[in-house]
Amino acid sequence: MSSSPRFVVDTNTLVSAALVEDSTPDQAVVWALRTGTLLSSPDTLGEVTDVLSREKFDEYASWNRRRELLEALADQSVVVEPVISIEACRDSDDDKFLELAVEGEADLIISGDRDLLVLHPFEGISILPPAEFLDSKWAQA
Repeated sequence: MSSSPRFVVDTNTLVSAALVEDSTPDQAVVWALRTGTLLSSPDTLGEVTDVLSREKFDEYASWNRRRELLEALADQSVVVEPVISIEACRDSDDDKFLELAVEGEADLIISGDRDLLVLHPFEGISILPPAEFLDSKWAQA
């Protein structure tokens, strides 16, 4: 495993980052991309692509901005295809982030989702909201 930290970022954080430039989620995603390795999976990339493609977000952020985030994720993240199955989250749709984090040997999941946050830490993997991530040892470089 490399010496740089490995991060998983959930869909809600990525969508918030895409919609509000320089917001706390945006700063967290930028910092994670600059200082560590961002992990994704076909399921997580598919979900964020689907959500960011929705027309309802046109009034909040241009398609170009949203597309740039999707391209950055595709280009800069390490894609992991989890073979394990985890059923630990009270919202089963969020188990894919736990599977990715465990399979990808992540150090941290960045999420504002309470269904994930209540599991902190999960199998030794920290789960922090974007603001706490920015104040944590992971963002001190």
